Amino acid sequence: MKKNEGKFWVHILENPSGAFYIGQTSNLQKRVSEHNTSAVRSKYTAKHGPWRLVWSECFPSRSGAIFLEKHIKKMKSAEWIRKDLLNRKSIDK
Repeated sequence: MKKNEGKFWVHILENPSGAFYIGQTSNLQKRVSEHNTSAVRSKYTAKHGPWRLVWSECFPSRSGAIFLEKHIKKMKSAEWIRKDLLNRKSIDK
């Protein structure tokens, strides 16, 4: 296995007001924790948290995860995420 091969996750986090954060990572549990830890979270997640994981999908390559992350972000629709994506069965959900 090459150094950068493994599991890569696309994930959607939701905050209490119903806003979504979409991202990708190679360590899902660690990244979700980072979004809720004040020392390492981004300005956006710090201002709008706490966050909970509502959806994830695993890919064997980072390029596949990045492709889906960009596709979801292009949709720019919380309604689409709620109706279509969150109801879609993910292999690793």
